[in-house]
Amino acid sequence: MSTLSYILVILVAIEAFFIMLLEMFAVQSKMAQNAFGLSPEYLSQKEAKISMANQGLYNGFIGVGIFLVLFVFPSNAVFSGLLLFIGFVVVAAIYGALTANPKIILSQGLPAILALLALLFT
Repeated sequence: MSTLSYILVILVAIEAFFIMLLEMFAVQSKMAQNAFGLSPEYLSQKEAKISMANQGLYNGFIGVGIFLVLFVFPSNAVFSGLLLFIGFVVVAAIYGALTANPKIILSQGLPAILALLALLFT
């Protein structure tokens, strides 16, 4: 794996953890409101908080999965493991861009797409 691939994959994992923190613990913050384009009134609803926390949990799983693949998996499983987890992020970003907010393809999708391309072509 190239240095570029490694850096991009780490950035995707860090972004997943950052999104997790926003969705689980800072959902009513101004930063979360701006990041997700949701109103404070919506984010103050119990159902919205629960929904966002669940989404955050899944983002955390992605970040943990990427780090497990990088630092725990045997070397012969790293490439396929990273393709799996980075692929999950790409699919989620495409779905999110189509259904929730087109900006998701740039904010969450672009780093993952670049990481995927770097993995495939280096």
